[in-house]
Amino acid sequence: MELLKKLVEIRGASGDEAGIKEFIADYVRTNSKNWLSVPEIVEGDDFQDCLILIFGKPRTAIYAHTDTIGFTSGYGKDLIKIGGPRLNDGIQLVGSDSKGEIETELLVIEDEDGGKDLQYVFDREIDRGTILTFKPDFRETDEYIQSPYMDNRLGVWSALKVAETLENGAIVFSTYEEHGGNSVGFCAKYLYDKYKLRQSLISDITWVTEGVKHGGGVAISMRDSGIPRKKYLDRIIALATESGIKFQLEVESAGGSDGTQLQRSDLPIDWCFIGAPEDNVHTPDEKVFKYDIMCMVELYKFLMKTL
Repeated sequence: MELLKKLVEIRGASGDEAGIKEFIADYVRTNSKNWLSVPEIVEGDDFQDCLILIFGKPRTAIYAHTDTIGFTSGYGKDLIKIGGPRLNDGIQLVGSDSKGEIETELLVIEDEDGGKDLQYVFDREIDRGTILTFKPDFRETDEYIQSPYMDNRLGVWSALKVAETLENGAIVFSTYEEHGGNSVGFCAKYLYDKYKLRQSLISDITWVTEGVKHGGGVAISMRDSGIPRKKYLDRIIALATESGIKFQLEVESAGGSDGTQLQRSDLPIDWCFIGAPEDNVHTPDEKVFKYDIMCMVELYKFLMKTL
């Protein structure tokens, strides 16, 4: 899990994904000579801070978003949310500005009407517009991993593990997912125009809920705020059953992912969210069980071969 720990340590809130993109690109260049096949790396100004790996003749694409939630420093000591972080007093935050490295903490001020103002606790004013993210705190036991940003650095890690044995397929490392961006739109268009690629899987992390539990295997989402096409979903569930890999079915009324953005595009692309469940969502203490992580990687490997 050393690679996952390194991924968590790299700052990369929505809009600030250049660093994590370069880390992934360097990792692929260094390690892909030992993989089953060496991918073509697609990057550049037309793709902003996204990165696409092309293996052989792709039929299916994996989408894994690289960005995280966080905060932007505003006027005075105000903080503005990036995405939807949970707001708890004392959360440790890190960043850097023109004056150097920053380690601060979140202060939540609640008024009598229940409104919340967010500020940072620091001995000087931080440069306006500075991005702050959760301080890395990677904890591992025999059963689970607990850390900030399992969502979605674990999805990125899983995609990179699948890449080691991938012969035909594409992997898209996307941006802006936590703050409503749609970088998957132009990535999907590239894959559709060049390869007529219509199938996708969303490598992201979901929630522990009443119906999705730790230790139950990877979750296949039948719906959240978006609804995947039933014919495609049924095919994935049938293949997952055939694989013998443990999985559980998720049905939610809210939440979204890169799949939601694909559904809103004008491209005829099928999608399905498949990911391990976590507890303590959008906090520094996101917790995922290793068994579910193993099921996630193995199911992706199977589906990328059989879809």
